[in-house]
Amino acid sequence: MEIRKAQPGDAELQKHAKGQIARQPPDFFKDKFGTLRFRGRICVPNQPDLKKKILSEAHESSYSIHLGGTKMYEDLKKIFWWDGMKKDIAYFVACCDICNKVKANHQKPAGLLQPLPVSQWKWDDVCMDFITGLPRTQRGKDAIWVIVDTLTKVAHFIPISTRYRADELAQLYVSRIVSLHGV
Repeated sequence: MEIRKAQPGDAELQKHAKGQIARQPPDFFKDKFGTLRFRGRICVPNQPDLKKKILSEAHESSYSIHLGGTKMYEDLKKIFWWDGMKKDIAYFVACCDICNKVKANHQKPAGLLQPLPVSQWKWDDVCMDFITGLPRTQRGKDAIWVIVDTLTKVAHFIPISTRYRADELAQLYVSRIVSLHGV
């Protein structure tokens, strides 16, 4: 009823109703009560208060209980139509405090945490990683080998080439890490 009364005041909807918009499919019609419809759905005029009332009812009623944006859009698009409806629904749901506080966790539980054993001495345990995909330097280096002592968190950053073989990396480890910190 409220929508039907507000429809004549929306100039854009009236253009649709009269078929004045170029390349418009003939999907707009008035039902027996005089309500403008698009493909059977009720055309909602561009009135923020009216749209907010529809969105609030669909989102916060006891039957819907804070549906997500996708489900809410799928439900509302069966009944209503307006320009930018999907964007308006997404914004409305994104601004809902309850939905933001109670987001469902869709990840598998991590399980029991098991801490890593603590090293007894410096450079007993090390972690290594490679940073690749870097631009090639003048000396042909295009990666960084990161070696970290797990106890002290001291790190060494060694420029390398991605073409280095395991024996070359072992020689580099002995010359750059073992020579400084021992075996």
